[in-house]
This record gives sequence, structure tokens and C-alpha cells, in this order.
Amino acid sequence: MCPEQPDLEGAIQRLTGFLEQYWGGPNMYSQKRGHPRLRMCHMPFKVNPDARDRWLHHMRVALDTLELPPLYDAEIWAYLDRAAHAMVNTFEE
Repeated sequence: MCPEQPDLEGAIQRLTGFLEQYWGGPNMYSQKRGHPRLRMCHMPFKVNPDARDRWLHHMRVALDTLELPPLYDAEIWAYLDRAAHAMVNTFEE
């Protein structure tokens, strides 16, 4: 999605901060970046079903490495799945 930024460190930090805040951690994400407005923030990028599915695949792999209790895993996965579907903003290739 961001070929001009081969270094993913910024994206990793933003996602980490967002998820920490979403799940009850400190609100550093909002302090640094304002209200998440996820859909609006993703509008400049072409998020089609293929991109959604690839992102979900990587999130599933990452989540599996945590070996969370099944209830926690299911809760986080349900959120990630809903969020990923909500970010789709085109059906173009």
C-alpha cells in the first residue's frame, strides 16, 4: 500500500499505539495523532478485498504467535475482522 515507504516502522508504531488504546491502554495514540478516524485515514489508499484479505492473513499469523487464551483470541480476531471489512473502499484491482 505504501511502496514509497519500504520501512514499516511507522506503520508498526501507529498500529501498536492504536490497538493499545483501543483495548484499554494509555491514550497515547490520540494524544499524538488525534481521533483515530480509521476509515478516513485509510481513504488515500486503495483498500480492496484482496488488500483486506492479505492484511487479515498477516494479522492472523501475528495473533497465532501470541498463543492467547481462546476467548481473548476470538475477541481480538472478531474486532480485526470487522475493522478490516470496514476499511474496504474500492472493489477495483
